[in-house]
Amino acid sequence: MSDDWDDEQLLAALGEAIRARQAVPSWFVETAKNAYAWHNIDAELAQLTYDSRTEREQYAAVRSENASIRALTFTSAHLSIELEVNDDCLLGQIVPPQAGTVETQTRAGAIANSPVDEIGCFAVDPVPVSPFRLRWRTADGTDVVTGWITL
Repeated sequence: MSDDWDDEQLLAALGEAIRARQAVPSWFVETAKNAYAWHNIDAELAQLTYDSRTEREQYAAVRSENASIRALTFTSAHLSIELEVNDDCLLGQIVPPQAGTVETQTRAGAIANSPVDEIGCFAVDPVPVSPFRLRWRTADGTDVVTGWITL
């Protein structure tokens, strides 16, 4: 921008920039988001293999009371991530135990890191209120990501 622009020229340029932003086709934005999703393609995917809610629904007629804790297990070729969902936090353990870091990623792009101790335990506090996934990493390069989780 040159120094000799007046306010009207500046407002016209800003209006043009806003109109150009609004003119981006929605399919283009969706394609860009999908391309970004591939940035962790090297991470190993951990599939949901156990959900206590599913078991609770299956055996609802047999049991007289419900468990207050929800348990989830995600399994990959090399490890499992076990989660317990409490009212105020997620408690987890990596099996077999290894130290590292767990990232909690939301669809909005927010990321929170939680340390994983040498026996594989970690906590995520507070419990994410929107869909999220967990990504576990170690110093030796192990990288495992879960699918999206909605509680």
